[in-house]
Amino acid sequence: MSEAVIAQDFERYAFLQRLFHWLIALLVLGSLAGGAMLYAYGFEGLRDTFGLEMTNTIYKYHKTAGVMILGLMVLRILLRLAYGHPPRPSTMSSGTYGLARATHLALYALLIVMPVLGWAATAAGGFPVQFFDLNLPPIIGKNEALSGTLFTLHGIVGVVIGVLVLIHIAAALRHWLILKDGVMQRIGLP
Repeated sequence: MSEAVIAQDFERYAFLQRLFHWLIALLVLGSLAGGAMLYAYGFEGLRDTFGLEMTNTIYKYHKTAGVMILGLMVLRILLRLAYGHPPRPSTMSSGTYGLARATHLALYALLIVMPVLGWAATAAGGFPVQFFDLNLPPIIGKNEALSGTLFTLHGIVGVVIGVLVLIHIAAALRHWLILKDGVMQRIGLP
């Protein structure tokens, strides 16, 4: 393979795109883990296990992470529009590339939808939407029945995101450890 083709294959995303990818990845993994814990225990279970103060802290930081993901995803989309993306690596088939693009598009969309659903569900339940110690305005009015439906959708979207994240990680590990084709260098921070 010529040096020109190798250089094209290893063309990278802009630094800010790579930085946002990894920040969002950490927040998403933490949010998914926290959301699973919130689902498994419920408010009463968390309160009985960890106490009211810790339970409120867990909820606050789950909401904070969601707001951060929403804001960072909006900025990430703007960066994508401004900087674009590297061309398809010559080592990747067009079919595989299409699947990767579809997975990325689904993650982008769901990582916008998920926090909006959480914000709306929280507001409809009459609970504060927190960003650290700041209470954000509700995006809809109180409606407990709607809140339950929105929280159910929030949970379903969380499961779908979890599956897509696992697929994304598996594909990344395949490129990095098995194929060793340089695809991981496109998004790596160093």
